[in-house]
Amino acid sequence: MGYNTWNAFHGDIDEDVVKSTADLMVELKLKDAGYEYLVMDDAWANKARGADGKVEGNSYRFPSGIKSVADHTHAAGLKFGIYSDAGLTTCLGYPGGRFYEHSDAESFASWDVDFLKYDNCAAVASDWVVDRYVAMRDALNATGRPILFSLCVWGVADPWIWAQDVGNTWRTTDDIQDNYNSMVANLDNTIGLAQFAGPGTWNDPDLLEVGNPGMNIHEQRAHFALWALLKSPLLISADLRSIEQESLDILLAEELIAVNQDPLGVAGDLIWKQGPLEVYAGPLEGGSRAVVMFNRHSPGTQYPNHKMTVNFTWLGYNADAHVTVRDLYKRKDLGTFRGSFTGAVWVHDVLALKVTPQKPSKDDDSWRPWGPGTLFPKQESRHRSRSHADISKHESLYAALEHES
Repeated sequence: MGYNTWNAFHGDIDEDVVKSTADLMVELKLKDAGYEYLVMDDAWANKARGADGKVEGNSYRFPSGIKSVADHTHAAGLKFGIYSDAGLTTCLGYPGGRFYEHSDAESFASWDVDFLKYDNCAAVASDWVVDRYVAMRDALNATGRPILFSLCVWGVADPWIWAQDVGNTWRTTDDIQDNYNSMVANLDNTIGLAQFAGPGTWNDPDLLEVGNPGMNIHEQRAHFALWALLKSPLLISADLRSIEQESLDILLAEELIAVNQDPLGVAGDLIWKQGPLEVYAGPLEGGSRAVVMFNRHSPGTQYPNHKMTVNFTWLGYNADAHVTVRDLYKRKDLGTFRGSFTGAVWVHDVLALKVTPQKPSKDDDSWRPWGPGTLFPKQESRHRSRSHADISKHESLYAALEHES
């Protein structure tokens, strides 16, 4: 959980923007809610490396130096993140990390960096994507400093298959844009991948657009609830200087944050679909379930407030189970139900629920949103139990894949 500068500022960042964002994360109670990383995205560096080959902070935008920004962030009680690229340049044309991995990792460690977002622009076509990310993984590990490694790999070469041994999060999608269709496209490209995630290694459908102007409040509620259930990184990327209170309230929804941070560490996924109506669910520690009922009907339809039902057997409970249903946004129990629950869901909105059996079974924690008879049966990760020395561009597994530029 944290903040990334990209969606709000793109390349227009400087020392004042980053330091004031750190201060606002504290002032707006986002730090207290669990948002701990402040990640500075592209355009923080000089356009050319120094004479010694080292990457340098932009001397005009960051006159006090990157270490000063990191120190300010840490003094606010936050962790500091930075951006680089696995290609020859970043997406905005600043120095990339390829072939400078150890030098750059040493610089990041010397600046007390806690998080690295590593993008996928400007790569040579013959330079295999896995090799590029492994090189930076090894360089970061060699520094001895704990640095969360976020692979901004856009879903290239199916990172959910191999990235568990390489980084902590991997992008499953192209960049999100500030509109409903983009949010749904990134959701759809992440459906079915919950089985590959787990503690320390997560699917990442990209940054939050909550607080930006492109989605209405219903769509922002849906966006946040679905990202929380998927166990996506929750990285705010709106301008905190002007964020509306309704959007801030969504970001501070403590019971949805608790779903995202649940100690069981199992990602949720799509469990039922009928046309534009969808139900997502995931297990929580202690045998409860998080459920998100999503209405994808278009605005202007005849029934904008559509009734949806979740059957408790879909959640791994007995057909006659009595459960308590709680609305996570309203922080209110809705009652006790047997067999199923039906609620009204506005178009492009969600009902976000916690379902708790009155008589928990010792088996309740074992249910997963994948397995026999589900929409997305369990697949074995082909590299999860293997050393990285076995992950090679020469394997027949990847022989049919094109090298990505």
